[in-house]
Amino acid sequence: MLKHCKKLWILSVLVAALLYPGFVTAHGNVSLKSDICVRNMAGSMVHLSTYQPQHDPQAEYCTEIPHEGETFWVLDLIDHALRNMPIDIKIVRGSGETLSDTVANIYSTDHTDGIIKGRFDLDKGQYTLHVTGLGVPALHYEYPLQIQSGNATNTIMVATFYLIAFLLVILFCNKYLRWRQVQN
Repeated sequence: MLKHCKKLWILSVLVAALLYPGFVTAHGNVSLKSDICVRNMAGSMVHLSTYQPQHDPQAEYCTEIPHEGETFWVLDLIDHALRNMPIDIKIVRGSGETLSDTVANIYSTDHTDGIIKGRFDLDKGQYTLHVTGLGVPALHYEYPLQIQSGNATNTIMVATFYLIAFLLVILFCNKYLRWRQVQN
């Protein structure tokens, strides 16, 4: 009886591990229209990717960056017209109405390949990354960045998933024990 419960518990843990939502990649293979890291202004599109290889060499982030400190970023200029105009990139502490001091400012004129990249060191908190294509008309994109702010939604989803898996194991063990009692 205990042996069967143990097997059922191991099976439940394996199923829970395989279905764990953390194994799903953040970006995956999505179209540009549904990619949360793409900004579109008057038909011109840019894509932001951020990386922290010292913490997770495989992970790609967009606006929610899990650790403070060194972060590498890549801005893809999807629209070819943007590749021929100067691009001003500015990172400002705060977001929305609470913008304060400029943390970093990059002015790029040589990006014919459509890629602008760099690195920044940011402390925990909220920032806004402004991308401005200095053409006529000027094109402006914003990315709100959250550094190490803790994703409560993801934590709740993971906790709920494991709670449901645990309750199912208890339910199946209870059903099994009752069935064994009826058999004896």
